[in-house]
This record gives sequence, structure tokens and C-alpha cells, in this order.
Amino acid sequence: MATDAELQRILGDLVVTSHRLARLAARVTGNTESPATWRTLSVLTTSGPLRLGELASHSRVSQPTMTKIVRNLVETEWIKRIADTDDARAWQIAITPKGADALENWRDQLATALLPMFSDLADDEVDSLRHAVEIIGSRVELTDAASAALRGSRN
Repeated sequence: MATDAELQRILGDLVVTSHRLARLAARVTGNTESPATWRTLSVLTTSGPLRLGELASHSRVSQPTMTKIVRNLVETEWIKRIADTDDARAWQIAITPKGADALENWRDQLATALLPMFSDLADDEVDSLRHAVEIIGSRVELTDAASAALRGSRN
């Protein structure tokens, strides 16, 4: 069993490596959309509609920056503003089917860009990657569920 120090180092390496991999894939695609755009669409996909401030926080940008991102995404019809059922003065931001399609296309472009780097993996290596994705995905889903529960208890 790994020590806490060893696990901490591995997790740190995982975060750094995954960021490098994502940046490399994005560069190879030649897509010029801001990473904040894709992060915003991804947040809306996993979290559902959010108020502007919540969306900014989840996307790790300032509220004025998120205002600009939202304006651009509304113009492209990738997101829409919807009335907040809890507060008639407020709006929530939601992804549209067109935005969901754009995000899925972007993720496909990233995977396609990376395919040549990984096409020579042995079956057991592919299984290891699949297993790692499942482990990480399950932990992230637990964290998302815990965050949602905490947000709900504050309202």
C-alpha cells in the first residue's frame, strides 16, 4: 500500500501530466477557442444551470471575465440564459444542445489528436488507462455530489 507521501506525489504528477496532455492536444487541433470556453461548457454539462457567480467560481475565472465568456457563448448559441426559479431578478446559465454538440466535438478532436501518441499501447496498458479513468472519474463524481449537497444545504 502506498504511503500518503507517495500518493500525494503521484496525484501531483497526475494533475501536471494531465494538464500538459490537454494543452498538447489542444495545440495539435489548431482550435482557437479559449480553454475557458471549453471549461465553462464542461462545467455546465456536469453541474447543470448555474448563476453567473457560481459559474465563474467553478470555471476559476473572475466574474467580469465570465460575463464576457457568457456574452460570447450566448452569441454562438452554445449557452442560454434562463430565469432563476428561486429569484425572479436573477438568471441562470445553461448549455444548449448546440453547445453540448460543440463540446462533444471538441473532446473528439482532442482524443483524435492524441491517438497517434497512444496507438501503440499494448492491451494491458489500454486496460490500465481505462481503469485509471474509472478510478479518477468515480472520485470526481463523488466530489461533485458532495459539492452539490453542500450548495443545497446553504440555500
